[in-house]
Amino acid sequence: MLIAAQIRAARALLDWSQRQLAEKSKLSVPTIKRMEGAMGPERSTDANVEAVRRALEGAGIVFLDAKQNKDGGAGVRLKK
Repeated sequence: MLIAAQIRAARALLDWSQRQLAEKSKLSVPTIKRMEGAMGPERSTDANVEAVRRALEGAGIVFLDAKQNKDGGAGVRLKK
């Protein structure tokens, strides 16, 4: 499951605005704002979370879950 900080970090790596992510994921800007906010993607539908994941991964983002990161935290990186 993605967390809000991963979405924000992924956008930062890509230098995308919330509007750009909304367009790429075919979601509304308010939906992206909610997903990046305090409630995070946990309150979003699975379809919306998947749309954001696909858009970001399609642009070269790799999501790291806490189990993949030996420091124990979730993260993001760009593909080589």
